[in-house]
Amino acid sequence: MVTSRADADELMPVTVDGIDTEWDERQPSVLLVEDDAGDALLVEELVADSALKMRLRWVRSMAEAAEVLSAERPDCVLLDLHLPDASGLEAVSLVKARADQVAIVVLTGLAEEQTGLAAVTAGAQDYLVKGRVEPELFGRAVRYAIQRKQAEQSAVALQASLMQAQENARLERGLLPRPLLRADGVQVVARYRPGRAQALLGGDFYDIVQSADGTVHAVVGDVSGHGPDEAALGVALRIAWRTLVLSGITGAEQVGRLEEILVAERARDEVFATLVSLSAVPGEHRASVVRAGHHGLLRRGGGDVDWVEVPGGPALGLVPGGARWPTAELPVPPGASVVLFTDGLFEGHVSHGPQRLGEEGLLQLARDAAGLAPEEFVDRLIDEAEGLAEERGGLADDVAVVHVGWN
Repeated sequence: MVTSRADADELMPVTVDGIDTEWDERQPSVLLVEDDAGDALLVEELVADSALKMRLRWVRSMAEAAEVLSAERPDCVLLDLHLPDASGLEAVSLVKARADQVAIVVLTGLAEEQTGLAAVTAGAQDYLVKGRVEPELFGRAVRYAIQRKQAEQSAVALQASLMQAQENARLERGLLPRPLLRADGVQVVARYRPGRAQALLGGDFYDIVQSADGTVHAVVGDVSGHGPDEAALGVALRIAWRTLVLSGITGAEQVGRLEEILVAERARDEVFATLVSLSAVPGEHRASVVRAGHHGLLRRGGGDVDWVEVPGGPALGLVPGGARWPTAELPVPPGASVVLFTDGLFEGHVSHGPQRLGEEGLLQLARDAAGLAPEEFVDRLIDEAEGLAEERGGLADDVAVVHVGWN
């Protein structure tokens, strides 16, 4: 028989052989919510005669069911629709609210088949008519209900994954601009590699624009943190930077405007961004550089590469309204080029210990590849950095690289 309650506050687990134990993970677990002892006995007999072995626990009310569901997750709930504290479709809604991932099979009377159909429409996986169920049909209904619920959950998870992928793709398109060049003679190679270790986008961004007077402008930046919020902020800063350039606003004033946007748009006060912005006139052997909390850049030419750090100011958002960013002149000899990048390129681990590639390691990789064409040079840097970090799962952070030459 189904074990009766020995105490008003104690829920008794029941098995087909009458032994009180916990849920057995190797067999489906079923919670019977039924206030009628006779009907509960019929269910126990169906369980005993069914080819599907399962664990059965019996409670008499929705309140008792809620107590069980708050602590455990059975695979299936056999639910009577005439409980002392819940009836009809209300009972289905209450179970779904407590444990939406649990399959529900509704138990109805002989004259309530339409109610059973309505319960399925409301979210139950199946219904059974009391007194008209054979053991084989009972076991099949429970098994199929569990499988249908699992299929529903998989479909929901897949849909969420597809929506996340679409959202990430939209953010990536915002982070991957099309260079706006107006004349020949400017050579640009840009790469963006999302840090997939977190399965989320970060806030690295870049852009290249040639204004109407022929001046070439490039920027690379990095919003602190990883995730959609940071990626969206990176997109906002990139678009704002391009708008400011096309409006003729450059240098320290441009960086100040970008900080205003960051402060207004960031989700948390601790979020900040670093960037380095470059402006150069084709034919001239120098560039104007503004650096805000960003690391150095690479200058390559004459078969060699060197690391350059010009004077700069703090990252955007650290001291809102109180920072100053000087404009520095960077000599760029004829035939030389400049490489801007984010720190994801050199912060990857190169062993199982704490050692990272670092600035010196990246510089050595760049010097080893100094004789390559621009595209091959950039790809070699990223591939080598990724290969060195492979033992630790690859590069964990986003990487943005812009290689620009105008002479």
